[in-house]
Amino acid sequence: MDSQKNENLLNLALDTEAAERARSLELDVGYDTAQRSWEVIVKYHGSLRELAERGIKVEELIAGYAILTVPEPEMDLLADTEQIEYVEKPKRLFFADAAGGMPPCYAPGGNLYGSLTGRGVLVAVIDSGISYWNPDFCRADGTTRIRYLWDQVLGREYTEAQINEALFAGSRQRAERLVPSIDTSGHGTAVAGIAAGGGAGGAAYAGIARESDLLIVRLGTPREDSFPRTTELMRALTYTVKKALALQMPVAVNLSFGNTYGAHNGTSLLERFLDNLSEIGRSVICVGSGNEGASGGHVSGNVLSGTAREELIVGGYETGLNVQLWKEYTDRFEVTLVSPAGDSFTVDTDRPGKQIYRLGRTRILLYNGEPAPYTTAQEIYFDLLPAGDGSYIDGGIWTFVLTPRRTVTGGYAFYLPSKAVRNVGTRFVRPTPDVTLTIPSTASGVVTVGAYDPRYEAYADFSGRGYPEQEGMAARTADTFVKPDLAAPGVGVSAPDRDGGYTSVTGTSFAAPFVTGAAALLMQWGIVEGNDPYLYGEKVKAYLRKGAQPIRGETIYPNARVGYGALCIAESIPR
Repeated sequence: MDSQKNENLLNLALDTEAAERARSLELDVGYDTAQRSWEVIVKYHGSLRELAERGIKVEELIAGYAILTVPEPEMDLLADTEQIEYVEKPKRLFFADAAGGMPPCYAPGGNLYGSLTGRGVLVAVIDSGISYWNPDFCRADGTTRIRYLWDQVLGREYTEAQINEALFAGSRQRAERLVPSIDTSGHGTAVAGIAAGGGAGGAAYAGIARESDLLIVRLGTPREDSFPRTTELMRALTYTVKKALALQMPVAVNLSFGNTYGAHNGTSLLERFLDNLSEIGRSVICVGSGNEGASGGHVSGNVLSGTAREELIVGGYETGLNVQLWKEYTDRFEVTLVSPAGDSFTVDTDRPGKQIYRLGRTRILLYNGEPAPYTTAQEIYFDLLPAGDGSYIDGGIWTFVLTPRRTVTGGYAFYLPSKAVRNVGTRFVRPTPDVTLTIPSTASGVVTVGAYDPRYEAYADFSGRGYPEQEGMAARTADTFVKPDLAAPGVGVSAPDRDGGYTSVTGTSFAAPFVTGAAALLMQWGIVEGNDPYLYGEKVKAYLRKGAQPIRGETIYPNARVGYGALCIAESIPR
């Protein structure tokens, strides 16, 4: 029996056999096959002690959020627990990096901002870890700038003293025996270097907040070769805020990843959690807008004028694919899905629940959702899986035909999974680049950072775009849907690599830390140096927006591509 407390995707997962879930890109995320248990995110009030007494593992986070580990037969307990308000399953997170190769653009160094170096501010990097032995993250005397390093993969926290012991062990090999936390991809090391690298390779290579202290979380991956999940992120964020409070330091937090699952309107538990977290302590959270702008994974339109057709190219050898369709619940559509061979079925969006169809070599699990307590949107979720013993779904052009039956707004939006897990050729035929921000950059309380190419001083087309409505902001006073807030260099950025050298990196992953470092400088000026003890949160966002500068080719600000313009630290610092 579906529960109205569960998100649609969780209801579908619970109503699907484990063997079939395992073939899906998304349905199995959060399920532990060995333990036959689910990890879920809940919003709750009061106490969850009763669930803990029933053998359910309860990890309380902050602001009424928790992560539960629930034996599969006990999942119905959550619906019967009055204190639980809503339940979501975890989603996978993807780092927002793209193919590079452009000439390097150096992070601002040394004396550009006078005495502002990030001193007294904590820069938190939640990512793939850090090459802690790199001199870019050490002081002049060789000691580490890292106050704490929590490695979720190893399940260990390392203190400043332990890292220093490793640094003075005599060799990198001995160091890694004492503190065996390794950034295997180099992604986190590059991000940390842009935000706060000390410039060991010269002033041109220095990060923005080169003397800040560092707090590092290496995100865990529940399975070998898998991706971090939203639950690991929520644990990391809770840890970060609590450490900053304990250290009595302002903190600038960097998140350089996201996913495409959701209505993109700030209503998921992760987005709401970030909004709540941004109000605790003296913090700023900076998030890259993702690299889905030119990936062909989104299309939107309107059926008020009649039937709409959206074509989806599915590349060869695709082992599975899911498609989200979001619409207003007030609107009634009929949705017909036509396979490349011309077979089809039709669904009335007024008929809720799970439905199963087969077209050719493809089995389709469909879930017709209903509104949730936090959103008026309706989701129709299609999970395309190989039928029978097949290995691949049917390639070619799939067509969605939307026929209006009773419409008020008529709007709709389709989303595919992140390009990181799709075949290169899988995309919509006529994609819509707007509203391609990845979640959680859609959260209202974060600073959302897009990318521009500093060589041409122009918008980078891969950068996730925001909401086109913001182009009419002159007549509005609310800024909820101004995303991104601004843009920073994100093409050919020079950053430390995992082995101690420097490399050129591209993506909004590497635009976000420019703004994270800038936020640390503003908080140093305001909080540490006593010019403005309230310079954190939305106030930092306002100053960064105000200081943003025009970008070539953009005439209206804010806009869906670069927000208020290019990061300019000098103009953002109050005078």
